[in-house]
Amino acid sequence: MKSIRVGLERRRVFKQTVRELQALSNRELADLGIHRSMITRVANEAAYGK
Repeated sequence: MKSIRVGLERRRVFKQTVRELQALSNRELADLGIHRSMITRVANEAAYGK
């Protein structure tokens, strides 16, 4: 049960991170040092540590 909960929480963090980064303008992303094509990778790192 715990592993399912952990998996669901990680997925929630991934989806929330993607949503928040996609809502930013290209300028705001650039200020953070992130290119729009990097959003999925950054979200993966935030959720799964990869």
